[in-house]
Amino acid sequence: MLLRRYEMPWRHAYEAYAALSWAMGLLFFVAVGAMGQLPHALAFPLSVGCLGMGALRISQALRILVLRASLAGHAIQVLSTQVQAQWCANPEQVFLGFGFEWRPVHSQRLYELAKVDYRDFTVSPHLLTLLGYDSRPQPDAEIGLPYIHGVEPNEAPLHRPLQNFEGGTLLVGTTQSGKGVALANLISQAVRRGDVVVVIDPKNSRRLKRVVERACQDWREPDTFMEFHPAFPEVGVRLDFTFNWQKPTEIASRIQSIMPPDTAGAFSAFGWDAVNVVVQGLVELEERPNLAKLTRYIEGGIEPVLEETLRRFYATTLGPAWRDLPEMKKLLHDAHRGQIKRPSEAASAELMALVAFYEHHVAQSQRNKVIDAQVRTFRHNREHYQKITANLLPILSMLTSGDLGRTLSPDPFDADDQRPIMNFEKIERGGHVLYMCLDSLPDPSVASAIGALALADLAARAGMRYNLGGYRRIALFVDEVANVINQPLIEILNKGAEGGIYTTCAMQTLADLAKRLGSEAAARMALGNLNNLIALRSKDRPTQDFIVETFGKTAIHSVRMGLGHGADTHLGDFSTSYSTQISESFEEMVPADVLGKLPNLQYFASVSGGRIIKGRFPILDPDAPRSAKSGDRGSP
Repeated sequence: MLLRRYEMPWRHAYEAYAALSWAMGLLFFVAVGAMGQLPHALAFPLSVGCLGMGALRISQALRILVLRASLAGHAIQVLSTQVQAQWCANPEQVFLGFGFEWRPVHSQRLYELAKVDYRDFTVSPHLLTLLGYDSRPQPDAEIGLPYIHGVEPNEAPLHRPLQNFEGGTLLVGTTQSGKGVALANLISQAVRRGDVVVVIDPKNSRRLKRVVERACQDWREPDTFMEFHPAFPEVGVRLDFTFNWQKPTEIASRIQSIMPPDTAGAFSAFGWDAVNVVVQGLVELEERPNLAKLTRYIEGGIEPVLEETLRRFYATTLGPAWRDLPEMKKLLHDAHRGQIKRPSEAASAELMALVAFYEHHVAQSQRNKVIDAQVRTFRHNREHYQKITANLLPILSMLTSGDLGRTLSPDPFDADDQRPIMNFEKIERGGHVLYMCLDSLPDPSVASAIGALALADLAARAGMRYNLGGYRRIALFVDEVANVINQPLIEILNKGAEGGIYTTCAMQTLADLAKRLGSEAAARMALGNLNNLIALRSKDRPTQDFIVETFGKTAIHSVRMGLGHGADTHLGDFSTSYSTQISESFEEMVPADVLGKLPNLQYFASVSGGRIIKGRFPILDPDAPRSAKSGDRGSP
């Protein structure tokens, strides 16, 4: 049974010699039968037998030759967006390029190739052309070994149901391995399906942005595409990440999520409280919180908010003539004469009187919890307050400085600023495509903070969608996820599918994510929320181990041959032996070292709950003419 399952295609096509012998036999029996030297009743069946055996042997030889010819691999393929659309016409299917399902036989062939030099068995790709196969071999100048994709000569367009991608997709690959091209293929399909698309690109890939723009031009309404870029705020939109919330505490949690992950628990909790006090105060004053206001009142002090809140409180509870109360008059008089000590220079004399009245003359049953929290912050030692908010203020300052502050804290009453003001609710309702360039190369800290804040806002929006129901599908794509990952993104990966968010994350190595989250265990826990894995070329060994663990193992057969001979002491005595042994062992479905040898744009993937596929993504040309037909360059 094992002998029938074992194959060794990486050899000479010896069957061709047998086919030649059978062809000679066929000619001989036809000739002797025609000359009458052999009865036709005997010559005909012998000729038919030779023909059949010759056909069998030539088919076996061609199978070996085709497999060997396919070792030349496939060149990088370029498609127009119109041609790509032909392969993803069904919106309920995701097009994953071209390739084949990876089976144990392919693993066996790959392990056998590791024992030989594949160049000794290459055959001219023209043989594939003659037999009707796609024969565009991989040029020698291209990166990677061609034979990895060549273990199977029959490839086809790869499709998987869209619902299989609800659980999220992880895209892994080293620099310049093709992550941007893979994202371009997946994003263009999401645009064509009509999804709300959010792309977070820390490094600002011009090619990727151009592909997204072209997809919007081809398949969506005008003005669908929107761009955000910190370095060029004048050409994009203004984003308000504090606009959508159901409870004021959500804003504090959103700000807390962008604090450094190694912040001690006590400092993180106090930062949350500092933000929450300001937010609750602004809501009490019927003002909409934004990043600029939060920074102003946390850095400069809560005094303006507290003073206005107390005035409204007294007007509501004591009536319009609250200033004429004897106790209030006395406190105002003492405060103006400096008889009430001020905790900070920002506290006015009137504020000191208002606070003193609240503390000494307002009954506990009449007090307001929002004002209590503001008074507590107001009375807090200013120097100590600044120390324990030291981790919070730099982040807020980064997000509110210069033009970026006007972009992330938009003023709807600024008539001089004509840029649209957007938030994730408006983006969702309008069916927009938002491309967020974070500009991480010159300013990684600000880029990380913006990306993390955007994800925190989107997580809050996902919670609202989950609570309210009735939503439009959102396709979220996060490139260089290690730059922006935070707890809200992990929550999106964990529960986002329930809120209709299909997430695709791209990263280079597991170590990048481990550094961001603090440990490899935390990184693996976060990645455990992604159900699908697409692995391009990867050079990092821990990352390779993580990938091959996902692919699992299969049975690999090995052949051992032995030959022995010997002579006895008696003249003429001689012995010889020959043995063949086939053994079976469980090995990785895809050897880890093979992941470091993949050509650009080629990948192994585990999708749809463990289905292993080997594929390659085509490059989308965003500048191809719109009248592109199926005969364009690169079309299969």
